[in-house]
Amino acid sequence: MSRKTILWAAGFLYFCSSTQVSAQQPTAAMGQTQPEKPTPVSSSKHKLGPVEIHVNWRARAEGWNWFKGDQGRSDYALGHSLLRIAVGQASDRLDWQLEIAQDTLLGLPGDAIAPAPQGQLGLGGTYYAANSNHSNNASAFVKQAFLKLKSPFRNLRVGRFEFFDGLEIQPKDTTLASLLQTRISQRLIANFGFSAVQRSFDGATFSSDFGKSNLTFLAARPTEGVFQVDGMGELDIDVYYGALNLTVESEHSTGDLRIFSLGYIDHRTSVLKTDNRPLASRVADHGRIEIGTYGADYLHVFNTAKFGKIDILGWGALQTGSWGLLAQRAGAFVGELGWQPPVHFLEPWLSGGYSYGSGDGNPNDSRHGTFFQVLTTPRLYARFPFYNMMNNRDFYGTLNLRPNAKLQLRSEAHTLRLASAADLWYLGGGAFQSQTFGYTGRLSNGHRSLANVWDISADYQFTHSFSATLYFAHAWGKGVITSIYPNGSSAQLAYLETNFHF
Repeated sequence: MSRKTILWAAGFLYFCSSTQVSAQQPTAAMGQTQPEKPTPVSSSKHKLGPVEIHVNWRARAEGWNWFKGDQGRSDYALGHSLLRIAVGQASDRLDWQLEIAQDTLLGLPGDAIAPAPQGQLGLGGTYYAANSNHSNNASAFVKQAFLKLKSPFRNLRVGRFEFFDGLEIQPKDTTLASLLQTRISQRLIANFGFSAVQRSFDGATFSSDFGKSNLTFLAARPTEGVFQVDGMGELDIDVYYGALNLTVESEHSTGDLRIFSLGYIDHRTSVLKTDNRPLASRVADHGRIEIGTYGADYLHVFNTAKFGKIDILGWGALQTGSWGLLAQRAGAFVGELGWQPPVHFLEPWLSGGYSYGSGDGNPNDSRHGTFFQVLTTPRLYARFPFYNMMNNRDFYGTLNLRPNAKLQLRSEAHTLRLASAADLWYLGGGAFQSQTFGYTGRLSNGHRSLANVWDISADYQFTHSFSATLYFAHAWGKGVITSIYPNGSSAQLAYLETNFHF
């Protein structure tokens, strides 16, 4: 990463930090980096008469050093901020909230896009293309606006809101709650919290608790946003979701079982689909995408006096339906094992796992076999976001450390391979524009080995109102990447993020 990139990033962060402190220290934005979890807008209440006010402001300076081809700029910096101001009221029977978001993107590189197959050289190129090829962009829009009708055991929410699959319950066990937030949730439906703009949903949710169980339903349409600064519009896509959560408890352990189904209908028949078929076949396909995803996950935490805490989890899903003119037949699964030894110094938490998302083995038959990740937050599971769960095999290990109450360290290592060499290397997290499919793909050129990745992050809570995250990642590209980027198969991402809340 060049010296110019580092200095630019540091200067932008200093500017954002100075501006935000003078603005009475607004709060950390929802979907903040590590862990990216949809926390409440603010735990403290600030009132103007009967109305509660919450302010969140996130600023990030990113330095990219993408894989190098023979054209385009791979080394650059960019900056963005997201200000969210919410007003609302909460009572025993009715809640309401109105939230306005103001997002800004600065310094987007106009030359970080190369001709195919190299494409957009990191998210700088993606942001630039999504905003009509402008380097500096700003907008404001309604992020959330909803009513929630409540009774002791059920509630109905109607309007615009954020939704995260897998977070239908809030366990009492802190380890179980952390696993739900960071290793189960958002694999299929989320706000894409890492992105500069994020997404919301227009529709309704219904939730009912009975005993130790919860039943949740969603019917909604996603908004635009994510990489596009204007997040006001709604996409012509229908999403239906239902989940049953069952809590399992014993004296020394606790667990959660979720059974879920998800319906996805993309009515945008004029948008070119991203898959491994020849271009002429894709151009001729004006059929809708109508996919049903059916799955379950289970996680359990064992609390032992001698060995500490041991956690296991499994997540799996199957897909049927239609991918335009093709039949959709795909699947994915995840298995993970974690251990927190009874050591108070640094409080280590080690885990390892395997993630698989199917690929398509034949671009010329009538079946589409690539697992479709719908409307996800890919960065939660791919912290260097140059891949996702589609056509992917991921062997990974993680280490979490807590040197003190304010500092958290996390490091991950991944070995990535394509599930099928006949399919593409996929990037993205779902639809975000009416004219853009939402996922991009690059040819594998007959290879399966994608990359090895190592990263490290540090989260520090300076005060109740101010936190910061520092992140660095390095990727060693393998066969797929070296065949596309002949001038440099390694890549880095570094960023510094500040979060203020009021």
